[in-house]
Parts: sequence; C-alpha cells; structure tokens
Amino acid sequence: MDRRNIVLTGFMGTGKTSVGDALARLLGRKLIDMDTWIAAREGQTVAEIFAERGEAGFRELERALILELAASENLVIATGGGALVNPENRAAFTNAQVICLDASVEEILARVNGVNDRPLLRGDKETRIQELLEARRDAYNAIEIHVNTNQRTPQEIAQEIVNRLETREILVKTPESAYSIFLGRGLLDHVGEFLREHKFASRGAVVTNPIVGALYAQRVCDSLRAENFFPTLIEIPDGEQYKNLDTVRELYDQFIAAKLERRSPILALGGGVLGDTAGFAAATYLRGVPFVQIPTTLLSIVDSSIGGKVAVDHPSGKNLIGAFKFPVCVIADLDVLETLPFEEFRAGMAEVIKHGVIGDAGLFIELGKQGNRETSSELLERALRVKIEIVERDPFEENIRAHLNLGHTFGQAIEKLADYKMRHGYAVAMGVCVAARLAANLNFCDAKTRDEIISLFEKFELPTHIPREFSAEQILDAMGTDKKIQHGKLRLILPREIGRVEIVNDVAREEIVRALEESYRIYDL
Repeated sequence: MDRRNIVLTGFMGTGKTSVGDALARLLGRKLIDMDTWIAAREGQTVAEIFAERGEAGFRELERALILELAASENLVIATGGGALVNPENRAAFTNAQVICLDASVEEILARVNGVNDRPLLRGDKETRIQELLEARRDAYNAIEIHVNTNQRTPQEIAQEIVNRLETREILVKTPESAYSIFLGRGLLDHVGEFLREHKFASRGAVVTNPIVGALYAQRVCDSLRAENFFPTLIEIPDGEQYKNLDTVRELYDQFIAAKLERRSPILALGGGVLGDTAGFAAATYLRGVPFVQIPTTLLSIVDSSIGGKVAVDHPSGKNLIGAFKFPVCVIADLDVLETLPFEEFRAGMAEVIKHGVIGDAGLFIELGKQGNRETSSELLERALRVKIEIVERDPFEENIRAHLNLGHTFGQAIEKLADYKMRHGYAVAMGVCVAARLAANLNFCDAKTRDEIISLFEKFELPTHIPREFSAEQILDAMGTDKKIQHGKLRLILPREIGRVEIVNDVAREEIVRALEESYRIYDL
C-alpha cells in the first residue's frame, strides 16, 4: 500500500479543503488543512496573522509546517493557495503525491464572492483573482497532476484523484526511444493531457468503429479539444473482414480530407482489429505519422496494443501486410472492461493465460485462484510485463519475440478456415492447447504441464478443442502461409514448462497431425 502523503494545492476556492475531506474519508486517512492548523496553533485567524505579521510572517509559519508534514506519511494535506508557489516548498514534498486543483475564474469568484476573510482579495475580487492566477501560473504548471473542479462534487473529484494516483505508467524501450503505457481508470477523459507534451499538430484523427464510438468517442474528442486539439472523428466498420487494404485506402482518403500533416496524431480507439488497421494506415500515410493506441478490449490491452506490430489481412493469410510502428503511447482505461461483453472478456483472458505460460509461472498460478469472470489490474500488469520484456529484447521479431506466437500458428490457421468469424482469443486458446498436446507427445514437456494448461483455459470457459469441420490437412495447408515460416521451415513455439517456452523447428508432420487429431471435439463456431 502506498503510504505517501497526498497533497492538494491550487488557487483559493478550488475546493482543496472539501475535496481533501472527501478524499481522506475515501482512503481512511487523516486530513491536515494547513491554514486551519496554523490558525489553531497561533490562536489567530489567517486574516489576523496577515494583518499583524504580514504575508511574509504567514509564509514563515507555512514553511515550518510544510517541513514538519514532509516527514510524515499517510496523510491528506490541503495547502493554502500560495503554499507551493515557493519552489523550496514544492521540493519539500518531493516524496509526496501532489495534485493541483483547478477551476475557472468564474467558478472561483462564485465560491469566494460572499467571503470577506481572504486577505489577498482586498479590492475588486475578480481583478485580484486574475492577477494572482497569472502570478502563480508557472508554479501551478510545475505540478504534474491537475484536476478540474468546475461544477463537480467533492466526492466526484476525490474519486478522480484516486483513479489518477492509481494509474500506472509503464515504460517500453524501443530501438530509438521509448513509449509509455498508461494503465488505470478514468483515463479516457484525460487523453488530451497525455498528448500535451508531445508538441503534435493541432489537427488529428480519432479512428474508431460505430460500436466503440457510440460509447467513448465523445469523451476522447472532448478531452482533446480541452487541450486545443481539433480531432476529426473517423469510423470504420467493425470486424476482422474489414481489416484489409480497402479499409486502409478509405482511411487515407479521410486523412487527406482532414488535411492531416506529418505531426498530426492518429488515435486508434477500439480493439485489436481497429488498432492494427489504423496503425498500419498511420505507419504508411505521409511515410508515417504519430500513432496513439487507446485499446478498448481486454485482448488489445494486454496484447495487440503493445509492441509496435500493425498489419492488415490478405486473402492468403492473416496479418501478411504490415509494418513495425511503435506508438507514441498506449492509454489503457480499465473502465472500458465494465461494458465489455463476457465473450470478449473471455477472449482477452486467452492472451493473459498465454503470457503466463510463456514467461510468468506466478501469474499462471494466480489466475487459477481468480474467478472466471474477473481479474485484477495487478495481474493484467504482470501479463503486460511478460510481453514488454520480450519485445524490448527483440523489437523486430528476429529471435525470442517469436515466443509470443505460442498457439498462433495453429490458431491463425483455424481463424483463416473459419473466414475470420471466430474470436481471435478463442483461436489462440485452441492453438495453445494443440501446442501443449504436441509438446507432451514429443516429451518436450510432461503430461502434467499439458493438463494444467488445458485446465486453466477450461476454467475461463475457453475452447480447448478445434472444430471437427476443419481437417488436419486443411489446417496444415492454412499454416503454409504463416508468417513464422523462415527459410521454408515452420517454426513452432512449444511449452517446456509453465513460464517457459522454446522455439522448435522441423517437427515431423505426423506428430503435428497426431496433436491436431487429439484436439477435435464438436465445437459450435
């Protein structure tokens, strides 16, 4: 549990005390309102201290209290409006979590208009508010986290603060630079803030599909406009059958119509199919424009949005036309999982389980303890880190990145035969189980490992057998155009044990057929 102090600062009237009280109640912490503490210790109101000792005298008392509080922990601290204008005071709270509360001049004026105990607001209140805000602008801007309090209850603001503080930033290194994955709740309302520092062109595009767009596009576009971006909303049809060059051509037409330029960001708001399609368009439009992933399915959060591979399908195979395009950032709002149909959640869990098999035995074990309709943000982060560790070591899939393809060679062949009408996660689950049976047959892993893998997929109600309508010969033929073929040889990824897989070449055809034959059972697509 993070016991660092939470410090609320910002201009007078932004709600520091009321929000601090709501936040302290929410977290079970003690609230320290600095102005109240100083007044109680000195036996004078803040206005009386100002009148008797001047602002300088009050700031000395404030500084002493800040140094005292900086040595404590697990508090919610509400500062006075000018307390952290002094950079030395901000530095004293280096180890604290500092949030600046913001409000419009109109909102602040409405809140303080009937109050006469503000010594810095003598004279025309609106003029003084504007003057003080301008004087303190740089100091407030030096604080990383800002929360707007206009026309919101303290409870709503407190919950947003909790969400913001619980947001994890995970850095992914690339050959040329690095990008961040932001994992948390309530993030869709702050997309513009995440992009603020990147100095993009003001014009950009949000690419989504009608289903996701109806749920989330307005929030994303509003957050972009709040940061002076002018997004064009573009919708493409939903479904793997539209993940092709025809859709990409339509995107090019709309990018051109929107007059997007080299620094115009393309934001992909949707699942893996949407992210792949929009990402390929971003990689090739004007020889590459900035690309942001906003995944809205569990599968895309833990898998397809990470690693920089974007592609579209060809009639001969899945993802045959693609590029490496690393995103500027990935913004993964876990709140989207609450509207996710259970079938889509289940499909995403196939990748989470797969990551446990590949590189985290502890994750695999913990998943076995979860309910089959839930998983925690901590376990999702662990699944993310399995893939991150691999793609950092092998960004262009020249070696161990192939480990991430566990089950994909079989699964993508089944997807192709099903005319891509099967959920990708379901195909991955089938493919991993085929790989586990094959590995056990070859004595590459023991039977216990095979059974544990199959049992965990079954626990999450994922298919562990393949449809009878696709023969082993058809599946083998479909595997013939797989991207994992090198020098004419098919590479398979097989589990050695839970948490460890290896690349295997030249598996005898009859052994592959045997594993496929063992994997049949009537399964309704």
